[in-house]
Amino acid sequence: MPVPSMLFPTDPLNPRRPDPHFAWEARLVRELGAEHLLVDHDALLAGRAEEAVRRVPLGSGPLWYRGWMLPSARYAEFAAALTARGGKLLTSPPGYAAAHELPGWYGVFEGATPPSVWIPTAGAVPPTPEELAEAVARLGGSGPAIVKDYVKSRKHEWHEACYVPELADLAAVGRVVGRFVELQGEFLAGGVVVRRYEEFERADGPDGLDGPDRLDGLDGPDRLDGLDGPDGLSDEDGCDTAGAVGGAGSVGGARGERRAVEARVWWLDGRPVLVGPHPDAPHVHAEPDLTEVSALVRRLGCRFVTTDLASRADGSGWRVVEVGDGQVSDLPRGIDASGLLASLIAA
Repeated sequence: MPVPSMLFPTDPLNPRRPDPHFAWEARLVRELGAEHLLVDHDALLAGRAEEAVRRVPLGSGPLWYRGWMLPSARYAEFAAALTARGGKLLTSPPGYAAAHELPGWYGVFEGATPPSVWIPTAGAVPPTPEELAEAVARLGGSGPAIVKDYVKSRKHEWHEACYVPELADLAAVGRVVGRFVELQGEFLAGGVVVRRYEEFERADGPDGLDGPDRLDGLDGPDRLDGLDGPDGLSDEDGCDTAGAVGGAGSVGGARGERRAVEARVWWLDGRPVLVGPHPDAPHVHAEPDLTEVSALVRRLGCRFVTTDLASRADGSGWRVVEVGDGQVSDLPRGIDASGLLASLIAA
């Protein structure tokens, strides 16, 4: 069986080299005896998939992507362009969408993740007051919540566009959702999600409901959505330092260095191949109980995914904060990724 090659985005300043964020992964792939190839992420985002993959040789065979997030529609174009050149992404477009967008994975993980509802939108148009009222009612009508889209939150704008202290205050819900949609603009992914806020254990003890202590990184597996824009890596929203669910990476504020006890688990064909800290807090190590999550990941049926797990402040166990496609989930600084990449190469 052919050995898969690894696709990385090009350096925007030198298209013959990998993007600096992924250069160390590309070196490690070579050291492990596999080949890495380059694609133009900017061209993919612009809808020019054939141009984006022109450096991929004809007949390249099985392929994994390790790079910046792509909207699900752009990923499908990416896969089609590679197929036309004799290549095959080992994560199918439906598999990518299922892991990358909350509505794709929530049904499997419901009960193991904070309760959530979502409202599809046509572009950057806020839901109507009636739609928001119905969504709030489905969450029980009261209590704190988090606002995000299918992929990302605005955790950096915690009080303005992320956190709702009380769902019963529908005017406040409308303000936060409206501001969130306005700030996401053309990058709004799929629709508006409202998630129950839950408290998680901090590295130095549990915290209250007073907002995040530190900015979180993603969006987006926090997916390679880093902290610098909607087209980046996803580190998912994860949870903030106060222990709040953020949806897809972590939510954050800017008050201190406390961080929720959170782990990122990398799964390949239903097996955990790497367990490490969340990219937002590489110094916070945890050993999550994977008993329940393993069965859920297998049921999801996606080949390469990540799960972000956080320990509840009341000691009642671990919660799935976010699920992400492993191809666009960020790795924490300093982690040994050789086992993960070797597993992908052997898949």
